[in-house]
Amino acid sequence: MTNLQHTLLTTLTLTVDFRGMTTIGQTPAGLRRIAPVTGGTFVGERLSGAVIGGADWVINRPDGVMVIDVRLTLKTDDGAMVYLTYQGRFLAAPEVMARFAKGAVLDPSEYSLAVTARFECGDERYSWLNDVVAVGTGEQTAAGPVYSIFQIG
Repeated sequence: MTNLQHTLLTTLTLTVDFRGMTTIGQTPAGLRRIAPVTGGTFVGERLSGAVIGGADWVINRPDGVMVIDVRLTLKTDDGAMVYLTYQGRFLAAPEVMARFAKGAVLDPSEYSLAVTARFECGDERYSWLNDVVAVGTGEQTAAGPVYSIFQIG
């Protein structure tokens, strides 16, 4: 058995317009909402720049789990455009989720936020991103989440 090799690829900090969220309503999958991502940054040894925009298509499932489905447009410091999509879940006890739903900033020990990420880029300088397998962990802040995205292998 070998250890899972991983390298910190980038730290992604998002600015989310929580007041601008659109509520689709209760669907068979759960409560569907769409949260606009209005900006942010990503910083890493090989991958840094600005978040141009995007959104999180959130579902709060009946079992209390929040499922996230994020799509972002990134612009590297040297001008390459990158598409980033990630899916994952936010897990917490029911009383913690109730506080979260009311806008409380939680202690990271109260929840688990984990994602799998995929990049696409047409710029030859960043074509290596198209083959990256990535996972991430996140922390909630008042402005939006901060993720540590790791390249696997």
